[in-house]
Amino acid sequence: MRTARTHRTMTVYLSRVKEMAMSRLLLVRHAKAVPKDGVEDYERSLSERGRADAPETGRWLAQSGFAPHLVLCSPARRTRETWQLIAPALPEPPPAVYDERLYDAAPNALVTVLTERGAGLGHLMLVGHNTGIHELASALCGSGPAELLDRLRAGFPTSGVVVVDLPGGWDGLTPGAGRLEAFWSPPR
Repeated sequence: MRTARTHRTMTVYLSRVKEMAMSRLLLVRHAKAVPKDGVEDYERSLSERGRADAPETGRWLAQSGFAPHLVLCSPARRTRETWQLIAPALPEPPPAVYDERLYDAAPNALVTVLTERGAGLGHLMLVGHNTGIHELASALCGSGPAELLDRLRAGFPTSGVVVVDLPGGWDGLTPGAGRLEAFWSPPR
């Protein structure tokens, strides 16, 4: 005879199995940075607007229930600052890994890191840079609501979030394999 506890345990287990089969990728473009005026690109910090927008991104993620198991973040100053301002808004901030290969990376480099780091995880967040992060999102999203796909084709704003479901898991990071589930950016 099943007890309520056994049923609850089984429900959690099945939910986790389903989560592992369906990988979810949260792509976050870093918040608005200061201009390049005499500052090395890698060391550019967030602008005043960026420091205001990044916590909004965190609040939206928390309210939407999108919870990554791991954050992969470019080690550039503006991406680190973006993640550090997002994290406090999340109910349970996941660990973050700062990977040099993510700095201003092309989509194929992003896919390599995601495939390596995503093994065994259901949901990953990648905090990165344009143009690579926009190109990756555009290439992966083969389906989803037409309105969201059109917005994504038009651009990927700073502090924006693109949520992509990958039915094939991390080995399924191929063009058109993902479904665009959500696309959000702070109001301007």
